[in-house]
Amino acid sequence: MPANDTFVLRPFEGLPGEPDWVALRELVPAATATARTTAEHGARDVVVTTVLPNSWPALHRADGTVLLALQTGTSSGDASRDLATALLMALDAEPGTAIETIGLPTPGSRLQDVLDPSVPFEVTVEESFAYWLDPTTEKTSEIEAAIEEADAGIIDTRRLAAVGSAYWCRMGAKEFVRWAQAEDEQVVLDGLARLHGRRESGFDGGRFLGYFRTSGIVVPVWELARGSEADDVEAPLAEFAPRLAEAMADTTPLDADARRARAGLVARQVTLR
Repeated sequence: MPANDTFVLRPFEGLPGEPDWVALRELVPAATATARTTAEHGARDVVVTTVLPNSWPALHRADGTVLLALQTGTSSGDASRDLATALLMALDAEPGTAIETIGLPTPGSRLQDVLDPSVPFEVTVEESFAYWLDPTTEKTSEIEAAIEEADAGIIDTRRLAAVGSAYWCRMGAKEFVRWAQAEDEQVVLDGLARLHGRRESGFDGGRFLGYFRTSGIVVPVWELARGSEADDVEAPLAEFAPRLAEAMADTTPLDADARRARAGLVARQVTLR
């Protein structure tokens, strides 16, 4: 296992739906997803979520539901090990217990060791944080006010069906598509550079802006025509996807235009975490 001071560039590699794990950790404000622990760890269903109240890493709800939050600070250089530590603590805790901190984990299990890889990571984008609550919990005015305050910070986001791990979002008066890629970073960059060098990196209604680099993967970003809804993007993105796949599969040397495009893309990249 990695030592505490060992940085793991791609912490979610090997998990089902790695790009969605990254999207929920870095890009999506409110969402849940499915996971299950291995038989060794009780074959327990787990609700993976973007955030929990008070930035808790995990929660063993009073009804027995275990929730694991992805948008929490890391205690070591390996986010997967930190999250596995929080999950195992929640599984061992009594129902009704919040895991408020995990400290600095010692070398131990990672998510890849704890979760059943046969269980798909199915994402549901949420419009409210009401899912935090045990359905049997009485909603007091204080609880409702806390949920309402949290909901006010949610950016309108939709998961697109046309391709995997792509999310439409509205930020102020602008709309964007952010599409997390599972392929190796250099493969994705070369593919984007080939298209950008040919002025083919956009799709109908979408202008390619650049990319984020986070948790070891690339997340290209397109700005959409003003006022575009998520449904408007599905068909153009589905048409564009094979062109991107073909460009990423091309292993011939980049031509001069593609090399210039690649240099420009790298210069403008934004690294998250």
